[in-house]
Amino acid sequence: MQRRPFFYDITLRDGNQSLKKPWSLDEKIVIFDKIVELGINAIELGFPASSQMDFDSCKTLASRANEKTLVSVLARANKNDINRALDAIKDAKCARLHTFITLSPFHMQYVLNKESDVVANIAIEAVEYAAAKIKEMGKNFDIEFSVEHFGDCSSNLDFVIETLKKVVEKGATTINLPNTVERYRPSVFVEMVKKVKEALPDYVVISVHNHNDLGMATATTAESFFAGATQLECCLNGLGERAGNTDFNQVAIALHNCGIKLDIDLSKIYETALTISQMSKVKIYEKAPLIGPEALAHRSGIHQDGAIKTKEMDFGAYRPIHPTLIGRFDDEKIGFTSQSGKTAIHDIIKALKYPITIQESIYLTPFAKALAENKGELSNDEILELYFDKICDIKGDFELISFKPIEKGVFGLFFNYKKEQKEVIGSGNGPLDACLNGLKKLGFEVKLEHYKQYSLDGDKDGSSARAMSEISILDNNNNTIIARAIDTSTPQANVKAIFNALNLLK
Repeated sequence: MQRRPFFYDITLRDGNQSLKKPWSLDEKIVIFDKIVELGINAIELGFPASSQMDFDSCKTLASRANEKTLVSVLARANKNDINRALDAIKDAKCARLHTFITLSPFHMQYVLNKESDVVANIAIEAVEYAAAKIKEMGKNFDIEFSVEHFGDCSSNLDFVIETLKKVVEKGATTINLPNTVERYRPSVFVEMVKKVKEALPDYVVISVHNHNDLGMATATTAESFFAGATQLECCLNGLGERAGNTDFNQVAIALHNCGIKLDIDLSKIYETALTISQMSKVKIYEKAPLIGPEALAHRSGIHQDGAIKTKEMDFGAYRPIHPTLIGRFDDEKIGFTSQSGKTAIHDIIKALKYPITIQESIYLTPFAKALAENKGELSNDEILELYFDKICDIKGDFELISFKPIEKGVFGLFFNYKKEQKEVIGSGNGPLDACLNGLKKLGFEVKLEHYKQYSLDGDKDGSSARAMSEISILDNNNNTIIARAIDTSTPQANVKAIFNALNLLK
């Protein structure tokens, strides 16, 4: 059976402690419930010894948890913290004590001011004490031990491994290896994880907890899983001290894309991300992977072409997943800039429910590019205005002045040709036929190939409905030219379309 990752959420502890305004108990309950809904395996509730408020929230959330979700609390490697932590989770159905101390040479010397053998004994005795207290309580809680600043332990890794062996003998069943400050490339850390995994008994769960100081926490965490780490400590939206912790969303999808089975409801990721952003007052930056407002945006013409051609496919040309996998239902955004092309024009106009051909998109593109060079990205409304101006109102030698009914089947047509006024009476089976016959009298014969009408929505103020006429004519080389026009009057739309077609003739 394939090994599955065990996700350990640290949003309520690492995430919360990094906020300018930490969450209230009511807010923590909302977030706790969201984490449970996601299906995350374990939740670290907080640090009970840090304050009475944190103790109270840990106690409340521990009693709220079901038997399927493991809850954990943090304690420094001393008796007071451990007692306080166990008191906070005593009512939980499935719980863990998480204790820690640094084994980094730098940290032991300059922060703890203690010799390494002294620190090792503190770690061993803390786990031994915690195991005895849990037994005394008659609970089946397990113990996690963290090597704070494990990422800085490359020079004394043998000492760390020997200490961890003794910690495991005293009762720790999960060993957490934090990259407390990210300093090096992922492979350096991953190789250290491998060595610890190989040195400890198989029943011991190896965990990683990576910070994102250099922006590689996701890569480090995902690769650590393939190196033998089963527990992955992650934070929703990557919250955490400094540049944050490993982003749960990114790690989950990275493993999913590698074919790893997850016990996670991926469809709730996007909704949860928006909730966390709102409650933390930490905005999701626009280029944030998966959940950012721009994560589905395409502006390069080449990218837009591929994105549009594969937008309905699970495997997209320029996206890692189909957005609906994470519960995101906004479409891929096609934005027009000077770097975009005809495909973007075509997709935007079609999305706005107006007909357009590729040939018309090609015709419109230079105008849109010229405008975008000065203005930057064009809005959909600006693209639509160009469509109306350049496609539905073609300027040229022919300028329609009026087309008015005289009697049934007879119309008066007034227009300018090369600024010279023309007037003619046309008759036929309807306005379109009468216009064509009138033009023919003056020597402007139009070979009508096809005619189609569209009913459009009303104007933006909802004041009137509009009609679009689409006509296809043949030029002197029997090439088809499509022309369109819009008007609140269907006959006027027909005639306008004919004059637009005349102006397109070469």
